[in-house]
Amino acid sequence: MTVEDHLFPAEATQRQIARELYTHARDLPLISPHGHVDPALLANDEPFPDPARLFVVPDHYVTRMLASQGIPQSRLGVPSLDGSEVETDGREIWRLLASHWHLFRGTPSRLWTEKVLDEVFSITEKLSDATADEIYDDLSDKLTQPEYRPRALFTRFNIEVLATTESPIDDLSTHAKLAADGWGGPGGRVITTFRPDNLVDMEWVGWAGRVAALGELTGQDVGTYPGFLAALRARRELFVAAGATSSDHGHPTAATLSLSDADAAVLYRKGLGGGADAADAEAFRAHMLVEFAKMSLDDGLVMQLHPGSVRNHNRALHARHGRDVGGDIPSATEYVRALQPLLDLYGDDPRLRIVLYTLDETAFTRELAPLAGGYAALYLGAPWWFLDSPEGLRRFRETVTESAGFYNTAGFVDDTRAFCSIPARHDVARRIDAGYLARLVAEGRLPADEAAETIADLAYHLPKRVFRL
Repeated sequence: MTVEDHLFPAEATQRQIARELYTHARDLPLISPHGHVDPALLANDEPFPDPARLFVVPDHYVTRMLASQGIPQSRLGVPSLDGSEVETDGREIWRLLASHWHLFRGTPSRLWTEKVLDEVFSITEKLSDATADEIYDDLSDKLTQPEYRPRALFTRFNIEVLATTESPIDDLSTHAKLAADGWGGPGGRVITTFRPDNLVDMEWVGWAGRVAALGELTGQDVGTYPGFLAALRARRELFVAAGATSSDHGHPTAATLSLSDADAAVLYRKGLGGGADAADAEAFRAHMLVEFAKMSLDDGLVMQLHPGSVRNHNRALHARHGRDVGGDIPSATEYVRALQPLLDLYGDDPRLRIVLYTLDETAFTRELAPLAGGYAALYLGAPWWFLDSPEGLRRFRETVTESAGFYNTAGFVDDTRAFCSIPARHDVARRIDAGYLARLVAEGRLPADEAAETIADLAYHLPKRVFRL
């Protein structure tokens, strides 16, 4: 199979159809409505520091695999919270990756990395002990060149919209700088996303302090529950003014709950006073999802719900290095009963859009596809995190299409901090969709012209419409 046929079906007839379908999506602009790229990267437009800090240090897909084989995160340059010594030599970190490259056989991390090396940096040598220094030097040289700075790459990647993710208490100064520069790339833009998890999760260490900071930022009396809601609404207004079209909610479960204002105020006061237990915290999170849905009716922000991750499961790793370094684990997630309170109120309201994600594949056929096929407000988000892989993307189409169709899904999201991997991830998704649609055409289940229209919709038109871009 040629490089051009990468990830296409092995069966010859389907492979030929996939080639043709892929041409209808290959060159479409990239829509990235959910991601975690630091906007300062583009606001400051400074050269990437070195290959290790581009490919290894910030990528928890990479560091967690190496840690699973006994390599401490400190040797990979991951910043430490406990003051322990951390490797700072980028070349040594890169050599460590190269000497353990076999660990990534068959993984999406290897697929994305090799596509980035080839398609972004024109490096085709296989990473190994023998080539580590040569590749490192080649990368280091290219990273000093203007055409490899973040803004130049943004343009080369053909990104039309890149959404970043910020807390309500973020000052949005980097987005203000981008706006002041009048920059979003030729025909592109960088927008923020409203992510309030750290202000609604009472179990997140420092919650009361962040609530106080919200009050100072907005001038609202957050000592009261109505003041807290008013402060959140005020920040949402500023996020919308800064270009946001969606909010993002990463809760432990998909639970929703509609409490009276009086009952919600009781929970809120318990939390501020330090007396809330785990059940109180879950009830407050669940209630706030309903409150955020109400706010979305007014300001139009699309709600994204990412439940099902047990955060900081590796407690020793969390203690040494903090959050978001590879210590989270998926958990089984229930949606049908969990979402009922919210859907009873707003599930058929045309003003509301909710994009649902999961880390629990068993929920796709049993719960998520039927829910998306039954409520006007619901759309299915792309496979993310542990499921963002060729096989995960294939299984998603196979398990949800019969109940939800294509047009109750929201297109692909790359969900990444790794800026240079964005085009690689989108290309993988487009190739997998080409293969899936090719099978439908070969089996006589979908005309070729409709398949061509569908792949363009999945790659470009659907995410633009669903995320109101």
